[in-house]
Amino acid sequence: MKKQVLDKGFVEVIDSLGSDLTVVNSARVSFGKRKEVYDKSDRALVKFLAKHKHFSPFRHMMVQFHLKAPEFVMRQWYKHVVGAETTSSYPTKDHAWNEISGRYTPVSDYYIPEVWRKQSEDNKQASEGELDDLQQKRMTHLYERYLLEVERVYETMVKSGMAKEQARVVLPLSQYTEAYWTASFQAIMNFIDLRDEKTAQWEIQQYAKSLKEMMYDIYPETVKIWSEVYWK
Repeated sequence: MKKQVLDKGFVEVIDSLGSDLTVVNSARVSFGKRKEVYDKSDRALVKFLAKHKHFSPFRHMMVQFHLKAPEFVMRQWYKHVVGAETTSSYPTKDHAWNEISGRYTPVSDYYIPEVWRKQSEDNKQASEGELDDLQQKRMTHLYERYLLEVERVYETMVKSGMAKEQARVVLPLSQYTEAYWTASFQAIMNFIDLRDEKTAQWEIQQYAKSLKEMMYDIYPETVKIWSEVYWK
């Protein structure tokens, strides 16, 4: 299961653990019970657990993703990992993260936006609307010239024998990077809650939307219930 995102990025499901029954069986183990077939009573239980924030049963479902995204998107994404800690209900726990290293692998791909957005006048961290046609062409021309120069300087440094770990200092935040991200159902839902939201940066919203579609395919009943509780 793989979805293309932006111009050269993607989200791919490598592996997953558990099913819609995992939540109810994890919860019902307190009574020594285990179900084999999902029914209406299970749906009611999952909705109760989600509504009242009994999240531990949701953490028994895990998904491993392969991600490719621009560096500035991945830095936002990684905030969901570095905040991980061990309290019972904190939503950012249960992550594993491994990323491609520019010390070993040369960088070759860069994000090129289709549209250049305007700075919001009343929100310092957000965009609003688009630049006019003349500015669109001008910014694209400037950016393409800049990337050509960046690539030339970087390749010259590497070919001259400079260590890749040092040559990468000239690379922009638009460079693409790759990572493996393994997280619990709850942690993934927390990411979607925060990033598939109108105040999040447009680029990371596209990744959150792709994740949401994939999660519906992997755990259809549980995601549907979660959406009823939190995505109204």
